[in-house]
Amino acid sequence: MLFLVRMDVQVPHDLPADAFEEIKAREKAYSQDLQRQGKWQALYRVVGEYANYSVFDVESNDELHTLLSALPLFRYMKLHVTPLAKHPSSIR
Repeated sequence: MLFLVRMDVQVPHDLPADAFEEIKAREKAYSQDLQRQGKWQALYRVVGEYANYSVFDVESNDELHTLLSALPLFRYMKLHVTPLAKHPSSIR
């Protein structure tokens, strides 16, 4: 199942810089592992925002929820999930 996910990160201003750097390092490692597994198919930054669009290929809604809620930055994110289906005019 394919999903388009917009992730908007809203980090509290009072979060210590060293704690934020540690969270970002864990986030990067986790996201890259999911990309290597083929579950996180694409990751695009939104220009001028602390946000991204990502494409996930997972078995179920529950699997997507589990993966997203395990993101180290999850507690600071606003997420919008859109299920995707193959378009009949797509050549891929």
